[in-house]
Amino acid sequence: MAVSQIITAIALAVLMTLARIELSACYVVKASVSCVDCGRHYDLSGIQVLIECDQVKKLSTATTEHDGSFTAELPSSLRALRPATDCQARLLGGSEQLYASSKNMASQIIKAGKQTTTYTTATPLTVGKSCSSVGKHAKCGARLPDFASSKTIDLPIPAEFGLPPTSDYIPPFPIIGIP
Repeated sequence: MAVSQIITAIALAVLMTLARIELSACYVVKASVSCVDCGRHYDLSGIQVLIECDQVKKLSTATTEHDGSFTAELPSSLRALRPATDCQARLLGGSEQLYASSKNMASQIIKAGKQTTTYTTATPLTVGKSCSSVGKHAKCGARLPDFASSKTIDLPIPAEFGLPPTSDYIPPFPIIGIP
């Protein structure tokens, strides 16, 4: 009877010890996004953060919590290489219009203290609700595409034929500018 109680006590002690140990074979990035001109209790949830590393094709994404914190796993193929070999965290965007300067939009990933599997950002990732909060000389506004439209040819076809306009099925001819 006493032997079974001792075995039970030892088994419970081992289970309690194992419950406190966090077994993790992956590398985790824990960081946060802050807002420059937002109120104290502003909801920063839903901001997408991209984690990309050199020599690794797979990207990781994370979504921020209400306080701006996020946790993401670094790609599993990174374990074969040196951990966190030139990795970056980049802001992708969110559900609301937010502004960020290019220098605060990306950050290198570095080790977080003495922990071997936890990483964080080297510089803070910051956003703002207004363009003026980002910087004095910030260029805000929608980017226009770098390409121009091509002309389409719309030949007159009688409506009795029942065909759609020719611009729907005749390919556009690009304006090249060759004499």
